[in-house]
Amino acid sequence: MQLDEMKAVVRRFNVEVIEKGNRHAFDALMDSEFVNRSAPEGAPAGPESMWNTFQNVLRPALANLQVSILDQLAEADKVTTRKSISGVHVGPFFGIAPTGRTIAIDVIDIVRVRNGRYLEHWGINNLSNVVAALKAA
Repeated sequence: MQLDEMKAVVRRFNVEVIEKGNRHAFDALMDSEFVNRSAPEGAPAGPESMWNTFQNVLRPALANLQVSILDQLAEADKVTTRKSISGVHVGPFFGIAPTGRTIAIDVIDIVRVRNGRYLEHWGINNLSNVVAALKAA
């Protein structure tokens, strides 16, 4: 795949899967051998763990969910993306009752792409800071 095509795969995942919750797009974009290298120790690291995070944690908690891609770099078979996932806190989020506040989770992801599909994922984010700020509100 060309580097621009790999970046487009990652952009499509962010819009169709994270923003819109499109299961068909998720299934089309995930390799059967996918591994989330950032999954917590002892937690599932396959495709369904990623779907669960978006569909059962983020989407119920955040209205007007939006992913803003700020930077994207591609080299070899990997795409690195710096992005912000934002929305209005309208549902329970890590045990925190809705606050009505707009929150933004800053993320840096590295995705290994094979044949137009996610094969591996590594990521870091500021979720712990966001949760701490919500608890303090």
